[in-house]
Amino acid sequence: MKKLVLFAACILLAVSAFTQSDAQNEKENEKKITLTKIGKYSCGKQPKQVLFSPDGEYILLPLLDDKGVDVFSVKEKKIVKRITPPKANQVGFAEGLFIPEKGVFLVSQMTTATVYEYSYPGFELKRSIPTEGNWSKFIAWSPEKNMLAVSNWVSNDVSLIDYDSGKVLTKLKTGKAPRGLYFYNGGSNLLTLSYESGLLESFNTETYKRVNSIKITNASMRHVSVESDTNTAYISDMYFTKVYKLDLGAFKITDSFATYHKPNTIELYSDDILFISCRGPNNPVDYTRRSPKDGKVQVIDTNTMTLLTEIQGGNQPTGLAISPDRKLLCFSNFQDANIELYSIECE
Repeated sequence: MKKLVLFAACILLAVSAFTQSDAQNEKENEKKITLTKIGKYSCGKQPKQVLFSPDGEYILLPLLDDKGVDVFSVKEKKIVKRITPPKANQVGFAEGLFIPEKGVFLVSQMTTATVYEYSYPGFELKRSIPTEGNWSKFIAWSPEKNMLAVSNWVSNDVSLIDYDSGKVLTKLKTGKAPRGLYFYNGGSNLLTLSYESGLLESFNTETYKRVNSIKITNASMRHVSVESDTNTAYISDMYFTKVYKLDLGAFKITDSFATYHKPNTIELYSDDILFISCRGPNNPVDYTRRSPKDGKVQVIDTNTMTLLTEIQGGNQPTGLAISPDRKLLCFSNFQDANIELYSIECE
């Protein structure tokens, strides 16, 4: 009997030692993100998005309720230029995109269903590209297909555009209010996110047919960020305040993270660290008005889908971007007409 007791005690000690060792290893492997505020800077009205230039010298701010796109100098810490497209008075600038290999910057204007192309560097207007849709928003690029995709919020479709000619090849009929887009499988497939139908859809870009879909009733799918191997995507859902992990090959949601109110823009810092801008709760009178509480920026571990850290934002943090050298975070406070800049340290 004494031998059995002694044996059991040894087993318990071994298990305890193993558990403590395991916990210690987990603690040692835990990622540490430190965000240090550099400053807050005023800009035009309703900065919808922020994006760094490929060389990291500028931050571009498409303005939803103002006449163009503000250009913020990272070195000078101020707005140094306002890009004003031909119909800037109609406001409604939603999303931008740099294509480094083409030496251009693109920006969409919802009110005119137009994408404007500018040279970079220099920001000289090269051409205007009609989308033939209604209320054009997000722009995606496929170098393999030499093709642009633009989501049209009101006409409920996505324009596929030949880059060289600027001509619309087709318009893919999607769920209501398409927004986020991503080309994958070498451009052979296009992932589309529907804000009002709760749909994730995959289209073949050669046959133009839908090949896969996932529906989550009432979900408001907004933005997508994809890991470097292009097999795993992350999707923000503003209605259910979640970020989903999506296996693109199986086209199946495999995990999720419950965020702070209204997750907007998401961007991978690395394959295992994701940044999320959260607008905060809607105004009970009208969601377009100032939120009753300010928003946050959250950072999660994508392996465990757990929170690493978070910082306080202003009223409705919306746009979010990480610099090409991974040293800076910028996000816009939509209702405050400003941006915030932080340094990033990762251990």
